[in-house]
Amino acid sequence: MSLLPSLRPGGRHGLATTESRDPIGYAVAALSRLARSDVLDRLGIRRQAEQAVFTATRGGFRTLTRASRAFNRSGSRGTAGARPAAAPSTGVFDLTPSEDEQLLVDVVTGLATDVLRPAAAAADEACAAPDGVLRAGLEVGLPILGLPESLGGVAEERSAVAGVLVAEALARGDLGLAVASLAPGAVATAIGLWGTDAQQRTYLPAFTGDDAPAAALALTEPTVLFDAMSPATTATRTPDGFVLDGVKSAVPRGAEAELFVVGATLDGRPTLFLVEGGTEGLDVEADPAMGVRAADLCKLHLRGVEVPADAVLGATDGPPAEQAYVECVRLSRLAWCALSVGVGQAVLDYVTPYVKEREAFGEPIAHRQSVAFMVANIAIELQAMRLLTWKAASRAAAGHDIAREVALARRLCAEKSMQIGLDGVQLLGGHGFVKEHPVERWYRDLRAIGILEGGVLV
Repeated sequence: MSLLPSLRPGGRHGLATTESRDPIGYAVAALSRLARSDVLDRLGIRRQAEQAVFTATRGGFRTLTRASRAFNRSGSRGTAGARPAAAPSTGVFDLTPSEDEQLLVDVVTGLATDVLRPAAAAADEACAAPDGVLRAGLEVGLPILGLPESLGGVAEERSAVAGVLVAEALARGDLGLAVASLAPGAVATAIGLWGTDAQQRTYLPAFTGDDAPAAALALTEPTVLFDAMSPATTATRTPDGFVLDGVKSAVPRGAEAELFVVGATLDGRPTLFLVEGGTEGLDVEADPAMGVRAADLCKLHLRGVEVPADAVLGATDGPPAEQAYVECVRLSRLAWCALSVGVGQAVLDYVTPYVKEREAFGEPIAHRQSVAFMVANIAIELQAMRLLTWKAASRAAAGHDIAREVALARRLCAEKSMQIGLDGVQLLGGHGFVKEHPVERWYRDLRAIGILEGGVLV
């Protein structure tokens, strides 16, 4: 039985009022799925979270990508697919989440608190996400958050706001596990936003089922001063399609991914390509990093990888495909901003009671102005990061240009999130340097905000 009988009308972003049609109807769907399952209380997951993750630390494997499942080809090639409608504006500037949006936050926060947070330390050490955590994300419906109802999702309108709220809430549990859980949804969302009718009908049914495939959005490259708008990976035309060559780095769950969205330069234009796992010439290499380790980051090597002519995202190659690539980069950066806000909130929630309880020279250290001001600065910068991110998401949902808003949010989040991580370690003193407390892991994770591209998408 659903935990909620209905939603109230009047959502701020022009949301519909039925459970199945509005973006925040996702919250009801998630609650219903959660109620029917025992994810949050299943001892199997919790035991698995508390134990070392199955896989040994992935320090040096290199292998072929996982063979892709048999995606059934269907739909009209070269025809634009279904697109979610832009959310109508109310004309009122108000970024406060509506009651329905807050419900969505509460659902995902429960997942982050009860499933992701207990598994975080072991997953960070093992450089892999436990199967139980990934299953929990699937059962809640994370891969279909960005898909319209017509494509098997739950939204009738653009759901960038919902995506940002989910990313922020998940990251409060753990950034690496949040990236691992959101990675398949990034690919599904990309196909929903820019895929042709044939691409949507071929690939999206797999994401809307109970066994959604692992998938990854690969944009980052191991290049000094990497510019996401000018990828070094190249695509060359052939009579039958394209040949891709290059290397992508920081690809989440690359070793198990069955489908990739790869950024490459075609005729001087950045373009997105769909590449199925197991394609000849495609292999992965472990790429463990300083942070975001639970996402199982890998390098993706493309050596003469042949893809068909209809592998381009954006309906046609040329300006439409380039526009899709640019929008993808911006929406990915927006997702990373939301993740940074979530981790920053976790830092603030952790250090605030700590400085009130930790005593030095006969009194709590919170009584020292230097400590109190540092905590206050975290709260101030965090609120600025959140408001910029939410504003950009709201404009994206309404179909407006977001170049300026995303640039401002990314600039602030990249700089201030690293400072928040550093201040969190500083406030704990010696305890901030040891793994007994999660702040050192959050510090390492937050260093990635201004570096990584792709992986996640709203």
